[in-house]
Amino acid sequence: MSIEIRNVSKKFGEVAAVNNVSFSVKDGELVALLGPSGGGKTTVLRMIGGLEVPTDGDIFIRGQRVNDIKVQKRNIGFVFQNYALFKNMTVFKNIAFGLKIKKWKRADIDARVAELLKLLDLQGLEKRYPHQLSGGQRQRIAIARALAPKPDVLLLDEPFGAVDAKIRQELRQWLVHLHHDLKVTTLFVTHDQEEAMEVSDRIVIFSKGNLEQIGTPREIYEQPANEFVARFVGVMNILELTVRNGLARINELEFPAHGLTEGQKMRIGFRPYAVQVSPDLTAYRHQAVLRHTYFLGIMLRLELVLPSGLILRSRISKEDYARMGLADGQKVSVQIRTYRILSKEEQLGDEVATTYETFPSLGEGI
Repeated sequence: MSIEIRNVSKKFGEVAAVNNVSFSVKDGELVALLGPSGGGKTTVLRMIGGLEVPTDGDIFIRGQRVNDIKVQKRNIGFVFQNYALFKNMTVFKNIAFGLKIKKWKRADIDARVAELLKLLDLQGLEKRYPHQLSGGQRQRIAIARALAPKPDVLLLDEPFGAVDAKIRQELRQWLVHLHHDLKVTTLFVTHDQEEAMEVSDRIVIFSKGNLEQIGTPREIYEQPANEFVARFVGVMNILELTVRNGLARINELEFPAHGLTEGQKMRIGFRPYAVQVSPDLTAYRHQAVLRHTYFLGIMLRLELVLPSGLILRSRISKEDYARMGLADGQKVSVQIRTYRILSKEEQLGDEVATTYETFPSLGEGI
């Protein structure tokens, strides 16, 4: 493993920023640390980089425990959101800075900088200063400077947060290609779910200092470990049902009770793509009104209102939308194809036992 985090906690005074976190990163992986503000992801990154010291637990880089090893000795490249470039230095000198500190020979420095300028498509900018460059160029220079000493690990803290949406998209694609070419073990912090899904091999999700789930983007999206992950990554319909007469019900919808007793509650979740829609009012059991259509590029999200006022969100391609002749205000029939149980009311102290299995719908039209 390139990085191992073993039972790491970090407190600032009485505040626990990270709670007993463990995970590992393979050689050459690109892993996103994802979560809301205050979730603990940046603190974990800073502990790996040596900018913070764990209160408890151990951090290993390439098998070596690094808790007591200084930042300069960890062979780590660090890139910050605000670039942190030296304003009075040219592009060449910014990239070469770390190499001079490590006392590389002049010829080796020249060769390494030239290699990175070509690799990162920065040729011709050697003599410019940071203020003469675009935000995207400045961020690439910051990454080139971090890569110059050939680090074992590259750490990126909200690397694209300071650029506009178009450049941010371009930088994402550029980072994927760069990582494919270099295979440097890379961790990057982001609060942007789409960015994490698009760029990373795996995602580590944090909330309130706790590690909620580790998995590939597809695993995180399709098999969220709990309700927090289900809500945080992508759009999720979540319903709370009550068992009545052997079925779990909410308004006009009913589902199998899965072993629960009369009066118990259960929570289910399903992604918008699991909600099927038809302009044929006899196709599915329930009817709804298409209240609003949200344009998402090649996909459309539909906001559907059942007669009881219950709102469901569906997602279809714009081709299917056009083929079915759908329009806001139209009546449609709907069914929930599959769903997942988020939690059951089986109290374990102050916690709720959580499951996340997939179940088919109850007959037709649920």
